[in-house]
Parts: sequence; C-alpha cells; structure tokens
Amino acid sequence: MKLILLTLLFAFFVSDVNAQERRMKIYISADMEGVVGVVSGEQLGPQGFEYQRFREFMTQEVNAAIEGAIAAGATEIVVSDSHGNGQNLLIEKLPKTVLLVRSWPRPLMMMQGIDSSFAGAIFIGYHSGTTNPEGVRAHTISSARLADVRLNDRSMSEAGINAAIAGHFNVPIIMVSGDDIVVKETTALLGDIEGAVVKWASGFHSAKTIMPEASYELIRETAKKAVGRIKSFKPYKVTNPVKLDVRFKNYRPSEVLSYLSIVERTDAHSIRFVGKDMIEVSKFLEFINSYELSLEP
Repeated sequence: MKLILLTLLFAFFVSDVNAQERRMKIYISADMEGVVGVVSGEQLGPQGFEYQRFREFMTQEVNAAIEGAIAAGATEIVVSDSHGNGQNLLIEKLPKTVLLVRSWPRPLMMMQGIDSSFAGAIFIGYHSGTTNPEGVRAHTISSARLADVRLNDRSMSEAGINAAIAGHFNVPIIMVSGDDIVVKETTALLGDIEGAVVKWASGFHSAKTIMPEASYELIRETAKKAVGRIKSFKPYKVTNPVKLDVRFKNYRPSEVLSYLSIVERTDAHSIRFVGKDMIEVSKFLEFINSYELSLEP
C-alpha cells in the first residue's frame, strides 16, 4: 500500500512539473509610433485624419505577434495598450483568450500586468529614445515634457526603461518591432533579441515603409522565432538602488518637484530621485508625468 501511495504521489508530482513546463506566458507591450506606415501625429491620436485606420494596423500587428507566439508554444498572453491614452487597440478584434491592460495611470506604466510568471516580453510598435538624433517620433515617455531620462547614469529609451522593469521580475525582452533605428538602439542595449523592421526612418516625421500585410507576416514570423528560442534570452537588470535622473524641457517642473524631500534638483531643468528598485522608479515616473490639478473632482 505504501508503495502504491508513493507511486501515485510521484506520478502527480511529475504531471504537475510537466504542466508547469508546458505553460508559457508572454507579455506584449504595444506602442504606436513604430507601427507600419506611421510617420506623424495624423496617425497617432483621435484628432488625426488617419488615426482610426492606423488603430486597425496597430491591432493587427499585435495579433500577428500573438499568433507567432502561440505557434511557438505560448499558452497565455497579456497585452498592454501603451500608446497615448492607452485606448487604441480595438478590443473586439483581439483573440478572446488574451487579457488587455488599458488606460492610465498605472504603477508599472507601459509594463503594467507583468510579473515573474512570464517567460518573456515583446515590444510592438516601439520608437527610439529622446536623445537619439534619428528615428520616427523619437522621444522618451513624453515628447512634450522630457529631454532625457537616465537610469544609473545611462540615458534610456522607453524600451530600456521597460526592459529594466521586466528585469526586476527576471523576465527577458525577446523581440522588438518598429523602425530600423529603434531595432538598432534596442538590440545594442539588450543584446541578441529578435527585431522586426517595418520601416526605415529618414526623419522625425518621414520614413520608407513596407505595407501592412507584409508587416503582419514579418512580425508573426519574428515572434515565432523569438518564442522558439526563449531560453536563450537574459533579463536586463539595473543595480539597486536605482538612480533616476530626469531632464525637463522647461524649468518649472524641476523647481516644483524639488520641494519634495525625496527629490534633488541637479540643475535648472533636471531632478534626481533614488528608488530602492525599478518598481519605485516606475511609480515616480508615472507620478511626475500623470499628476495634474485636473485629476481633482
């Protein structure tokens, strides 16, 4: 009887381990500036005459990444709508099995919903950082407000900041799509991740682009390849505590934020905040970019 019980317990343990191995969660953070064909504000917000069409393209690029990931073995997908108002993806056109993060504010910004249960993360429609002289719509977090964002003295793009948030949970970035500049910039920071170039930047508001159907095919195959070699990727980690330096385009934000005892004003346009980890840094970044008096009733 004891032998039978031990055999059953062992079989249950092996079955549970196998089930865990078969389970693969993938996180997708979707921006819009790097979507196929996007070159200006006319595609990026509700006031633009092409916005509604390009919401479709953004949604289909995300769907292509989902399809590629599932084809390579992903079993669960969480998608973050990470552009503008966070309400761009056409929810009725996403697969019924995915979960979607929408709108703002969120403690983990463009990575809200990620945790240590994910095997990898994919960036769709991303763009280069604010200090990069190249790239379509290059900026970091806020094109209107921020001139530089640094983590431990290194200037960061949104991809870099988001990779560090994922790295806090030991989740690697496995793929990025967008223009040629963001793919080059992100792979230089993160290493041999998969990249899907859907357009080639020729200016801040101009690019040579492939067609939407071609972008979906490229993203689908790139996501499949990335998930297929998921064990080869390493999380991007920053050393704790994390020193965050933010440079504003105007001086008043740095002046007012320096009234907080946790903030140091390092020059007329810049502040420094030291967080115990990337979670604190993410929350602080969301605060300085989201808080305004109009939030009050």
